[in-house]
Amino acid sequence: MRITRTLGTAALLLGLAASPAAADSSPSASPSEDGGAPTTAGTSFRTATEIGQEQQATASGSAGDYLYWSFPADAGQRPTVKATVKLPETHAAETWRIDVYDGLRRRQACQYGAQTRTAAPNAPTVELACVLRTVRAWSEPWANDPLPGTYYIRLTAVNLPTSDLGVPVSTEVRVDSKDIGGAAAVDGSLSEPLVPGVAMKSPADEEDSDGGAVLSAIEPEDGWSSGWWSDRWVWTGIGGVLAALAGIGGYALTRGSGRPSRVPPTV
Repeated sequence: MRITRTLGTAALLLGLAASPAAADSSPSASPSEDGGAPTTAGTSFRTATEIGQEQQATASGSAGDYLYWSFPADAGQRPTVKATVKLPETHAAETWRIDVYDGLRRRQACQYGAQTRTAAPNAPTVELACVLRTVRAWSEPWANDPLPGTYYIRLTAVNLPTSDLGVPVSTEVRVDSKDIGGAAAVDGSLSEPLVPGVAMKSPADEEDSDGGAVLSAIEPEDGWSSGWWSDRWVWTGIGGVLAALAGIGGYALTRGSGRPSRVPPTV
């Protein structure tokens, strides 16, 4: 009976421990202020259009232009960037490319995906994709690991024929992320995310504020480093409970039923 009560208590504790992990398992998204998806793209890093994850952005432009968007990615997320370019009815063979840069404007390699594709003559669309490596909470200064902060998307045509320069095109861009969880957890974290616009407030502003850093408006819905919870906590708790149950079971098996009634007590 005692062991049954112990098992029931352990199951309840595991259920309470697992519920926060389930609530934090999906990546957060930051919708635009007006509730609608962006319909324009920037022409440089500084003018990149901010979009949230799980939000599809559209933009019109001309073949040969550089189109830029930016999005937030937090530790433990593995972003996937997808782009679709709608081409005019008549055009020559065109090669389009999508590149992703981190907050330090370092180009990030794609794990897999069609980062560069050539559209056949008169093809209606061309689709591109780039799956980044998992964002780490901390990294060595010399490493090129993806870190929490702003990421930039650059979409453009390369080796474009002269006859197609300036022809109108329309684009669609979407960013999704998969939460990797405790498998990507590391010891350490950045003091601030790698976002544009980091600057200390002026002395005049510090009188009415806490003097913190001024950051870009783009960030995950629950704030940076919102994924502090990982499944490592769950597995650690499960290991501890199993160890306790093993100790209780071993004691119950080895202690026996006590002193037999026919054996007199020891004086």
